[in-house]
Amino acid sequence: MDNDDKDRLVAISAPKAATDTRGRPLADLRISVMDRCNFRCPYCMPRETFGEDYRFLAAGERLSFDEIVRLSRQFVAEGVRKIRLTGGEPLLRSDIADLVAELSAIEGVVDLALTTNGVLLAQQAALLASHGLSRVTVSLDTLDPATFKRLSGGFDGLARVLDGIQAALEAGLAPVKVNAVIQRGVNDGQALELARHFRGTGVTVRFIEYMDVGNRNDWKPELVVPSVELRDAIAARWPLSPVPAAQRGEVALRYAYDDGAGEVGFISSVSQPFCGDCTRARLSSDGVFYTCLFATQGTDFRGPLRAGASDEDLRRMIHNVWRGRQDRYSELRQLPAAAVKPRKIEMYYIGG
Repeated sequence: MDNDDKDRLVAISAPKAATDTRGRPLADLRISVMDRCNFRCPYCMPRETFGEDYRFLAAGERLSFDEIVRLSRQFVAEGVRKIRLTGGEPLLRSDIADLVAELSAIEGVVDLALTTNGVLLAQQAALLASHGLSRVTVSLDTLDPATFKRLSGGFDGLARVLDGIQAALEAGLAPVKVNAVIQRGVNDGQALELARHFRGTGVTVRFIEYMDVGNRNDWKPELVVPSVELRDAIAARWPLSPVPAAQRGEVALRYAYDDGAGEVGFISSVSQPFCGDCTRARLSSDGVFYTCLFATQGTDFRGPLRAGASDEDLRRMIHNVWRGRQDRYSELRQLPAAAVKPRKIEMYYIGG
């Protein structure tokens, strides 16, 4: 089943989803299964903050697989049809393929994806596919070894990431996507090489504007490379044509290479906010439900789960939280700085 078929099935089979205060349906759930990561990317988990003494969650503080599956069933009952596993680095979670198998068996889930830094993907891609994973996205900001080492916080693993992407293709985890966060003066001069390398391979590169996620990455507007700048540079080398969105809530603006060598995408949260169509809910590894990537607070579900809440109780909680959702941070970012100064949840905690 290709993506278009899955999207049509979503439209046909989904119950009436809960909608928020702006009429946005609950359709996608992103689950952080692990708050730890083996990288120390400066824009997510800078080594200066997340050193050897940093206290991550203990195993008992994270949701168990049974708890994740139980909550996921209630989210699906409220309209979710797509689930993505994130981190931290989700492939650090032991026996993650077992969770994939349980989630893929939930009636109503038509797309189960995973986002990873790719270092452990070569060893696990075939197993994940055999257990029901639909597709995978790999975070990769550069193909230059020195820049890769800098952006991963000192990890020398570019070859392993590329091996993981190839393993995902061979396992049928398609479409394989590569997410590249582009920063002015850091890796903006390497974006064309990323596009060139993956053209014609079946891998879709998605260029992401550098965002002010969390509070520790020293984000500045002048570090943002607007998507239109990258699009025009790529189109000047390989002509592009826009591809219509397949469904509401699709965050990437898609373009096809005119010579048939595949697609490239652009995620423009800073220059072209897409809050108005955001359908994503997020669940942290310790069971807090967030309604926005830039959230300042969330709703604890681990406590009620472990205190004996019924499925009906949990579903009612999900419904009520989503019905009260008003988030539109990326739109508010355009206002004067004095108007918006929230302390946001860190990206490693709820995934990108």
